[in-house]
Amino acid sequence: MPLVISNEQEEVAVDRHLEELLTKVGEAALDAAGAGGAEVSLTLVDEKRIQELNRTYRGIDRPTDVLSFALREGEDAFTPPVTADIPELLGDVIISAPRARAQASEYGHSLERELGYLLTHGILHLLGYDHATEEAAAAMRAREEAVLATVGLRR
Repeated sequence: MPLVISNEQEEVAVDRHLEELLTKVGEAALDAAGAGGAEVSLTLVDEKRIQELNRTYRGIDRPTDVLSFALREGEDAFTPPVTADIPELLGDVIISAPRARAQASEYGHSLERELGYLLTHGILHLLGYDHATEEAAAAMRAREEAVLATVGLRR
């Protein structure tokens, strides 16, 4: 299974339909980046927990929407697995479900779209993408939108 989902919050309902959609988004993001043989852990948390993680690992004492923790970076980043039956674990994506709900409302789209976007964004970070420059941000955004379109989560 390319996406292992853990729900550690109670503020936003996470049903089977949403888990299946997030799994499709995860598969699409990995496939689009040529990492279809990889596995990602997704954890949905509340605002308090993501703020703790943001403070501990980034030195920023406020909540955020998504964090990514890659197991390998730089030259040791993802390489396709030697055998297809043993997936490589890329790392963890942590999403604040309450923040996603608020942003969905703010941006005028569904919770599903916002969670799909945040998951795709997090997976791309695990694969080495960033948005440090305008050019990199535009390329990353284009890839995110292409992934979301493949699963029907257009703007």
